[in-house]
Amino acid sequence: MTQAPFSQDFARRLDKTAEDTEALLGRVLSDEILENEIARPRRLLEAMRYGSLNGGKRLRPFLVVESAALFDVPPAGALLAGAALECIHCYSLIHDDLPAMDNSDLRRGRPTTHKAYDDATAILAGDALLTIAFDITTRDEIHPEAGVRLALTRALARAAGIGGMAGGQILDLAGEGRFGDREPVDVARLQQMKTGALLRFGCQAGAILGKASPSNYKALDDYGRAFGEAFQIADDLLDVEGDAAALGKPAGQDAALGKTTFVTRLGIDGAKRRLQNLLATADTALAPFGERADILRAAARFVAERKN
Repeated sequence: MTQAPFSQDFARRLDKTAEDTEALLGRVLSDEILENEIARPRRLLEAMRYGSLNGGKRLRPFLVVESAALFDVPPAGALLAGAALECIHCYSLIHDDLPAMDNSDLRRGRPTTHKAYDDATAILAGDALLTIAFDITTRDEIHPEAGVRLALTRALARAAGIGGMAGGQILDLAGEGRFGDREPVDVARLQQMKTGALLRFGCQAGAILGKASPSNYKALDDYGRAFGEAFQIADDLLDVEGDAAALGKPAGQDAALGKTTFVTRLGIDGAKRRLQNLLATADTALAPFGERADILRAAARFVAERKN
């Protein structure tokens, strides 16, 4: 297991990926007009940048970069794939914050996109971030083989769509009683879709880019599944035990919205026990990669112990 010096290495690499992702997104979301584009309307572009730049740990791109590193994938291609994933994540945050969804006024310590602009602009900014993600995954710079780019694009679409994040979001709303009577919620399945699918894709992406063997792909997929659930349990605990200043968003929102979470189902102590079991599962999944996967092991501990 990791000692303190290694934790410093993890923090350094997480920060480096965040810096690189920020710079790359800044270039992708510039006013440069690409082939087949007619124009990039300023207000839409500014809202896209507002909702995706200057914030966040960039944990999802970090998972892509570090999982790809296990197969010696060139960092530039992995970072592009990570940027595409981050565009999907940021679009989801913009839409989640809207009045029709979670109705949040604060994100990352500042007004949400629809508060800084307006609902219509925020909806379109999310739409544009979603679509530009698939522009990115089809670029030749990600991988020289079209088949790899296709597999990456398909996996991202499925992680973001009806069987992934979007599907999980509507299950969450149904559990709040948005569409009539409150529906029973399978918390594990809901969170595997809503939150876990994109985190899991971050690990799958490295294996896809690295043309991993089936066994190595499964190992990273198993890790990603455990990582995603651990992330959500930690998030649920923070919503109960955290404070708005540390979180950069309102605390206690889950309870206010009547959401079913791991904490409401398992209790605080039960959720913490499950979190520890998931860390053990994640560690076991990475066994085939030995010490090369230590950074990913540290990432799992990081999300379990985070305070914001």
